[in-house]
Order: sequence, then C-alpha cells, then structure tokens
Amino acid sequence: MNRLLFGASILIAIIALISCQSKTKAVPTKVEQNATRSILTDSSGIGKIEKTEEEWKAILTSEEYRILREKGTERAFSGKYWDHKEKGMYHCAACNLPLFDSHTKFKSGTGWPSYYQPVASENVTEYRDNSYGMVRTEVTCGRCDGHLGHVFDDGPDPTGLRYCINSAALNFEKTGK
Repeated sequence: MNRLLFGASILIAIIALISCQSKTKAVPTKVEQNATRSILTDSSGIGKIEKTEEEWKAILTSEEYRILREKGTERAFSGKYWDHKEKGMYHCAACNLPLFDSHTKFKSGTGWPSYYQPVASENVTEYRDNSYGMVRTEVTCGRCDGHLGHVFDDGPDPTGLRYCINSAALNFEKTGK
C-alpha cells in the first residue's frame, strides 16, 4: 500500500511539473493577502502588489499619490533628487522596489533625476504614452505599477537611454559604494 501511495505521489508531481513547463506565460498567483495588500507572483519573480486607491492614499503623501497613482509630473528643478550626488540605491516610494543605482545617474540638464539604466529590466515596465499630443514611453514600477516618469533615447553610453524620473516617485538608500 505504501508503494502504491508513493508511486501515485511521484506520478502527480511529474504531471504537475510537465503542466507548469508547458505554459508559455506565467499567470499571476496570489501568495499573500491581508487587510493592507495583496502580493502576486509573476514570471519576473519580483511579486506584484495591488492596493485599493484608498490604501495608496493612506500610505503616500499627496504629492507621491499625484505622481505615482495619477501619472503626474513634478516641476523641473524642484524635486529632492534632481541634483542629488550621494552613492546608493533609488527605490520606488510606493513599494520600496530597487529601481536605479546611483552609478547610473547622470546630469541631464532637464531638472529631473536621470539614469541610463534600471537595476534590473523586470523592475521597470514600459508603456506607450500618447498623452498631451506626444508619443513617449512611460516608465512604471515593475511591482506596484506606480508611474515613475518616461524614458527617452537621448541618454549617454552605454545604453543611449535617459530614464527621466520624478523625485517624488523615489526614496534613496545611501550605501558606502
């Protein structure tokens, strides 16, 4: 009887493994739920955070909410990080996902913090943005979908990209590097 149960368990595990490998796109799976957040696991492995607008308003300042959730933009040369020079990591102000390393920050002259690449491609998501009669590429946080800013193709080497990011969408963690 024990051999039969063991064999059946092995067979079920193999079928489950084959089933998972045959899917072409990972479907988000809920891994945590409580009163304040839901985290979804996706193919990137970073997890997705979903909150109601009321939950976002409770944890973000009014300026952070306007930018991250309503796709706002701060005035040029007004944000806390546009001329920031300390070494460290810039994180999403909404969910704390690491987004940009200070080593990739450069002076763009635009008045917003600018970076030539994110710390990992899955940490940011890019979307076509046709708002205000322009065609741009919007950048959002890969975990919480918070609006960060836009990416342009006029940046420095090695990527030629300029991730133009709102300071209010970021928090900074200083490192000794």
